[in-house]
Amino acid sequence: GITYKLKEMKKIILIIAIFAFTNNSFAQQQIVGKWLADDGEGITEIYQQDNHFYGKIIWLKKPNDEKEKPFTDTENPDKSKRIQPLLGLVILKGFVYKNNQWENGTIYDPESGKTYTCTIWISDGKLKVRGYWGIFYQTQTWTKTK
Repeated sequence: GITYKLKEMKKIILIIAIFAFTNNSFAQQQIVGKWLADDGEGITEIYQQDNHFYGKIIWLKKPNDEKEKPFTDTENPDKSKRIQPLLGLVILKGFVYKNNQWENGTIYDPESGKTYTCTIWISDGKLKVRGYWGIFYQTQTWTKTK
């Protein structure tokens, strides 16, 4: 009777909810991995910590200066951080997955020492990384690496 149909409906709704959650979870995870910047100068590894996504520099074409000393974060507005090597530097911070993209995060540009609001999405298997300053923006295309 009606009780049986209600139990079946609850099961179907539960299955749909589980599928939606795992599908969303899978979609969130697409960003995780190692991505080569479009200029070929560095690789950023994106990882999840709690419910947020971060990215740190794990490879640089030129990690050291001519004296073989590691390049450091010389432009950082916080003078105490200027001795920190660029290798290992977290440049993407605090992204959350929403509306098929990762938003509400920031990207740090070690060349200028500036931090910008940022949105990331995947298009044709490539990562689109867009930093904003005011009404202006710049978009980079990063490629997944092994």
